[in-house]
This record gives sequence, structure tokens and C-alpha cells, in this order.
Amino acid sequence: MERAIMAVALVILAAGQGTRMNSDLPKVLHKVAAAPLLHHAMQAGRALDPERVVVVTGHGAEAVGQTALAHDDTAAIVLQEEQLGTAHAVLQALPALEGFAGDIVVLYGDTPFIRPETLEAMLAARARHDIVVLGFEAADPGRYGRLVTEGESLLRIVEFKDASPEERYIKLCNSGVLCASSDLMRSLLPQVGNANASAEYYLTDLPALARASGRSAGVVRCDEAETMGINTRAELALAEAAFQARARAEALENGVTLTAPETVFFALDTVVGRDAVIGPNVFFGPGVTIESGAEIKAFCHLEGCHVSRGADVGPFARLRPGAELAEHVHVGNFVEIKNAILDEGVKVGHLTYLGDAHVGEHTNIGAGTVTCNYDGVLKHRTTIGKRAFIGSDTMLVAPVSVGDGALTGSGSVITDDVPAEAVALGRSRQVVKPGLATRIFDRLRKQKAEQQAARQRKEQP
Repeated sequence: MERAIMAVALVILAAGQGTRMNSDLPKVLHKVAAAPLLHHAMQAGRALDPERVVVVTGHGAEAVGQTALAHDDTAAIVLQEEQLGTAHAVLQALPALEGFAGDIVVLYGDTPFIRPETLEAMLAARARHDIVVLGFEAADPGRYGRLVTEGESLLRIVEFKDASPEERYIKLCNSGVLCASSDLMRSLLPQVGNANASAEYYLTDLPALARASGRSAGVVRCDEAETMGINTRAELALAEAAFQARARAEALENGVTLTAPETVFFALDTVVGRDAVIGPNVFFGPGVTIESGAEIKAFCHLEGCHVSRGADVGPFARLRPGAELAEHVHVGNFVEIKNAILDEGVKVGHLTYLGDAHVGEHTNIGAGTVTCNYDGVLKHRTTIGKRAFIGSDTMLVAPVSVGDGALTGSGSVITDDVPAEAVALGRSRQVVKPGLATRIFDRLRKQKAEQQAARQRKEQP
């Protein structure tokens, strides 16, 4: 039978300290693909369109809670004051789910790679079972909990510490992720005891408790790679490599050209359109969108920016948060753009900083131009009109504006607004003194010779 459409709530466990990370930072706040591990778990769960999200915090609760809310400001944050086990953690979440009637999916903040398709399969399996556990066949089961099954039914979950020698031979392992109705969770969680080797309240006791009450339990299987948990710095590095390999493969499959795929690094939320070209050694931080047909050349660093169709960036360019590049904009080598809008056809060839600015369409920005946007206390904005020409080495001291079709002379310091179609020069008049260079050089060479002779006399015995 098909499962009736039910509301879904996520409970994400993020209370652990992660002592093996050897870090003051809570484990779930360590980053993969420029995003905290917690955000990966929340992102996977978002595909289920949850009605409620509850994040259970403990170690570093304030920082973990703030990070969760930065990703989903509707999430409920609850505190597990003592870390007494996973069942105890979910029990702390139940008051935040008061009035909720639907399925609860339990995820882990340090397990970043559960696919949305896997979670959807678990919800589908709820048509056949009252409680569904996510399992995987482990190449090396190690100290994972084992899933004891009979046909399609899950009999119980045994933690490694409590498993018999025969049970330790089982290769079907527990990921910790499970799904059950909110009513069943509320009924079973208070029944969980701690008579085990760790004296903890295990969520893994729920399937056996469900069966004892006449309910059914089942398993959905996934690839082992999805269940990778992060407990050490080495595992964090492996997780980064795994994410990047998958992201690169997906980009290539989606029609993106990567000229040296192994050198490109994506963030969790990077969006790159079909027929975009990404050169070697490009790094994407959070919040980047590259439209179809754009090109990012070698050795560029991008974060918090949007690059439109037909634009090209780099090599050796940096786009910082708030950079908005319209169609067919050119940003060349050693150019930095921050919190600036560049309209269609703008050209910024090289060696330039544009911060807190708006540049009108088809304007040319000469080499060495700087928008001087910071006075030591406040940021100020520069506005440059359409089809203007900003001469090389122009310093635009904000707040200042340059009108449509205006021109600034090379080497100018612009402190006042420039009207449309005007020429602005802000530099000292050049003075030429014929023959003076020869006399200066002769004097300097004579001084140098005298100094050398003095050193030689001093060195003689």
C-alpha cells in the first residue's frame, strides 16, 4: 500500500563535543565545502519540506544554535544539558514538537552526506513499517552497531560493545538515522533504559521496543559513503575530498566545463550553469551563482557573488560578497570587487579595487583604479555612470559620483562629483627641467665613489 502523505519534522542531533577533533570548536561547526557540517545535515533534510526542524544542542550550545538559525531561522533550538545518549537527546526535542502529528526523521549534525533521495526512500518505507532505520553494508564494520534482521524485518539493533561474537560478524550496520511517527516516538522514548555497557539511553533500542508492542520495524539500505560520520581531523579531510569529487562529477554531468577538475573547489551552495567554463585552481566560497555561458579563469577566489551570462572573470581575480556582475562584464587579472554592481558590458581590466560602488553599463575602468570607500570609521559609496572612462590610477574618494560619459585623467584623485560628459583632472602640473637629471646622476655617482674609496681605506692594514 502507498503511504499517505504525512507532515515531516526533523530532529537533528548536534550536542556532541567531538573530543577526537582536538578542538575548542564544537564538532558540527567544523566545515566541509565552506559550510558547517550542521548545515549539510539541515540541507539534506530540507528536501523533505519539513513542517518543523528541531536542533538539539549541548557542547557549545550558543554557537551551534546561532549556526543552525543562520541556515533556517524557523528552527527550534533545544538544549541537552547532559549528554546521556541519543534517545535522551531526542526526548529533549519532543516539547518543541508539541502539537505536531506526523513522521519524525532523526538526523545527525556530524553526518553530512545523507542524500535527499535516501530520506525520501525511508519515508516511502513507512507504508510497510512503523519504524524505519537506515542501514549500510560496511566494508569494515568495525565498531558500528549491527542490524539484526529476519527477512525484510529488523529485529533489533545491537551496539558493538553489547554485541555477541556472532552478531559482530554481521556486516549490515546502523547509520543512526531513523524515522517513525511522532505518536510512536512519544510512546517509546520514555521506555528506553540504560542497562548497557555505556550506561546511555540509546535510540537504537526503539526497533526492539516497537516489535515488543506489536509494531513492525524495517531497514532502508544506502551506500556506505552516505553515512560517513566525522570524528577526527583526518575524517574531516576525507569528507572534504569526497564532497569535492562528487561536486565536480555533478558539474561535469550538468554541462559545466572544468579544465582541471581536481583543482576546483566548490561550496555546499555553489550554483554553476550549463556551458559555464571554470579554469584551473578556482575556489568557490559560500553564496556563489555563475550563470550559463560565463567563464571563470584560473586562480580566482569567489564568495557571495553573482556572475551573469557571458561575463568573464580573471585570471587571478577576487569577487567578494555583494559583487554583482551583469551580462558581458569583463573583470581581469588582479581585480577585486566587493559589494559593487557592475552593469552590462563594464570592463575592469587589471590591478583595480572596486568596493561599495555602482558602475554603469559599458564603462571602462583603467588599471590601478581604487574606490577609496573607507574613512577609518564608515564605508562610503561611489557611483559611476554609463559609458564613462576612468583613467588609469584614478583614486575615487567616496562618497563621490562620476556622470554618464565623463572622463577622469590618469593619476587623478577625484574628491568632488564629476558632471556628465565632463573631464576631471586632479593631479599636480608636470614640471620639466632640462639637463637636471644628468647633473643629479653625476652628483650621486660621485658620492657613491667617495663612499667606496673610504671603505677601502678603512679595510687596508
